[in-house]
Amino acid sequence: QVQLVESGGGLVQPGGSLRLSCVASGSIFNWANIAWHRHAPGKQRELVADIGPSNQTTYATSVQGRFIVTRDNAKNIVYLQMNSLKPEDTAVYYCYSIGFWGHGIQVNVSS
Repeated sequence: QVQLVESGGGLVQPGGSLRLSCVASGSIFNWANIAWHRHAPGKQRELVADIGPSNQTTYATSVQGRFIVTRDNAKNIVYLQMNSLKPEDTAVYYCYSIGFWGHGIQVNVSS
């Protein structure tokens, strides 16, 4: 059984920053990719960023250069540092790995 628990969301003004955290339980952390997805109202869920066990990363074009995904294998945590946030980044953000989803956390970017 794998559990993924997100934290760190909230309300931020355009141009601001937030850092999301995903704590992963179970034995997956040292070998599995872990990804962040988001789901905005009226839009399809999309992949935001992905990080492999050797820290190889992938980003959506819309967040490239603004978001940074990192992982701390000793603590079983994946972080998503979100900078220069825009209103269109408003969404529920989900942590995902090998078929398991977290419950999601709301991020609102608004003035």
